[in-house]
Amino acid sequence: MFDKFKNDGGEMVEERRENNNAEESSSVIESSSEIGIGELMGKRAKLEEAIDYVGLMIKNLKDKRTILEKDIEEESVDIKNLKEKLQKVSEYIDEESRGIKELANKRQQVENEADEVGSIINTLRERLSGVDRIIDNEGNRVKKIKESRDSIDN
Repeated sequence: MFDKFKNDGGEMVEERRENNNAEESSSVIESSSEIGIGELMGKRAKLEEAIDYVGLMIKNLKDKRTILEKDIEEESVDIKNLKEKLQKVSEYIDEESRGIKELANKRQQVENEADEVGSIINTLRERLSGVDRIIDNEGNRVKKIKESRDSIDN
């Protein structure tokens, strides 16, 4: 039976057993078990499996982190776009507010001009009424004068 061992150069060498009987083989296996080599090799294998599993977990975490970074970047872009749209809406509202103020000022000017026109109309109406009264009075005088002439002539 051959057992494999590493020498100082890292090469595998074979050691030959001088006696090939079953008794000695079983005693070598028992002696290996007695010093715990088999258990140690089992633990090493389990540790290697654990390390592989942890490596897989790390890879999965890196993948998840990469996905999260991508999602966060996409959300950041979406939020920036929304912020720009909201800024434009705010600018539109400001512009419309200024427009409404300008319209209110223009309406106030027109209303003031309308009040002035109304005042002028009232003044002219009063003046026309005064002229009309004067004309009526003068018409009545002329009529009286005519009547008095007619009565003298008749």
